[in-house]
Amino acid sequence: MTWMVTGGAGYIGAHVVEAFRAVGLETVVVDNLSSGHRGFVPDDIPLVEADLNDRAALEGAFARYPVAGVVHIAGYKYAGESVRRPLRTYRDNVTGMVSLLEAMEGAGVRNLVFSSSAATFGTPEAELVTEASATVPESPYGESKLIGEWLLADQGRAVGLRHTSLRYFNVVGSGTDRIADTSPHNLFPLVFEALVAGRTPQINGGDYPTPDGTCVRDYVHVADLAAAHVAAARRLAAGESVEPVYNLGSGAGTSVREIMDAMAAVTGIDFTPEVRDRRPGDPARIVADGSLAARDLGWTMRHSVRDMVASAWSARQAGDRAKS
Repeated sequence: MTWMVTGGAGYIGAHVVEAFRAVGLETVVVDNLSSGHRGFVPDDIPLVEADLNDRAALEGAFARYPVAGVVHIAGYKYAGESVRRPLRTYRDNVTGMVSLLEAMEGAGVRNLVFSSSAATFGTPEAELVTEASATVPESPYGESKLIGEWLLADQGRAVGLRHTSLRYFNVVGSGTDRIADTSPHNLFPLVFEALVAGRTPQINGGDYPTPDGTCVRDYVHVADLAAAHVAAARRLAAGESVEPVYNLGSGAGTSVREIMDAMAAVTGIDFTPEVRDRRPGDPARIVADGSLAARDLGWTMRHSVRDMVASAWSARQAGDRAKS
């Protein structure tokens, strides 16, 4: 049984491939390498270098490999950038999903795990979001992920596609020094880059109604996230029931200042973050209830905040050594 992992050369996708390997399941990666890295894909894992909108390449991959299901992670993942580049976002995330679903239908592949996003919620009214919370996305990125969920539901009704979508917030850490988060838009790489360059990391807002005045968010270790994708895939392959959507959250959250404190402790670089004005639209606290995923997928937060920071810092340092 082989699972196709779209975006499997990226930070999250490569960890998902590692998680499949750990349980003895074969994978084939489809990635256009626009933000992924060929070096993240082990030599013994097939890599099809193709864009999802290249139907011929997708059909060729399904014809060549005995694909039982797809874990769909590929996409344009920058919420802020999506406001500036909405057409790029919709082409990659919506048109690409349509192309993938058409190729899957043609190949008779009926199982799909979608790597969705908590950006589908927008700014929730409640501090703890559940799968039933209203979805009011506030960026083209969040909208594109929600449309992806709608496409899966429609295709499920039309042709019997079995699917589930995993929504999550901030993905951090590393499961192996071989795979690091290299995004120029994510918190951990931004803070590490500032520290290495001798700059002071910044916090946006220190007067929120939270225990330490900074925003509280869900931070999810990438290895825990990857394990949930594998659990969902195995459940689909076994014909077991799944919910259409699962939140992967802590139920408690971590403040930005707690993250900064952990950064200082792990790196050994003492700093006091610069507190700037609040950013418009940043709610004080957003965390997700992961109880449904715990029930069906064995979801749990296996890594502490220190684990998250330490593993990310180790991978960053390994990457720096490899470049030198």
